[in-house]
Amino acid sequence: MSRIEDLVISYRTLAEQGVIDAYGHVSVRSEKDPNRYLMARNLAPELVTGDDIMEFDLDSRPVDPRGRSMYNERFIHGEIYKARPDVMAVVHNHAPAVVPFSCTARSSLKPIFHMSAFIGMGVPNWDIREAQKGSDMLVRTPALGQSLARKLGKYPAVLMRGHGATVVGENLQRAVGRSVYLEQNARIQFQAMAIAGPRGKIVYMDGKEVAANVSWQNYDRSWNLWRTRALARLEAEKE
Repeated sequence: MSRIEDLVISYRTLAEQGVIDAYGHVSVRSEKDPNRYLMARNLAPELVTGDDIMEFDLDSRPVDPRGRSMYNERFIHGEIYKARPDVMAVVHNHAPAVVPFSCTARSSLKPIFHMSAFIGMGVPNWDIREAQKGSDMLVRTPALGQSLARKLGKYPAVLMRGHGATVVGENLQRAVGRSVYLEQNARIQFQAMAIAGPRGKIVYMDGKEVAANVSWQNYDRSWNLWRTRALARLEAEKE
């Protein structure tokens, strides 16, 4: 499977899973040149095909624009790739279940079930006002992308206050899997908080449990399912 096909599958899967809607985007570092990355043109994720994939340098400049429009927030991707050589894929999303945790000081995301164990590695919260006050909340410049990348640091994901989240991985299927299960963890955690009430106890995963799960979680079974569904839809669209 080509990296472009993997990227298309990622867009389609995240749309199907409700992690991204008409907005949000995915990128993957080029396997030919680590100083470039691939991402779709400015298009709703559910509509992305291989013909929509563009190549960018790490300053987020298109290699061959051909008049195509680009995502305003592509600087999220370029600046993270610059700061994190280990990152091969980046997902930016506006998952509704995640957003409340980005703007509620007393409630932070914690790993509540094993598929989202990576949350136990740490998920910091970035407020765009740290870099620019009075913005429209979008990461439209390299400086804002750099600020976000610094907050992400060594972690697998970063929340964005009142906006969403950015998730990274050593490959596309891990970044996509983490994005799906970050959203699911947020929903499950909120449900547990509602059941427990303000004085109730919630049992989260401990550090040893986190380490035992993160070491093997590449979401292979999920990825194979998502891939099969996405390829079937793409074939149906050709008919």
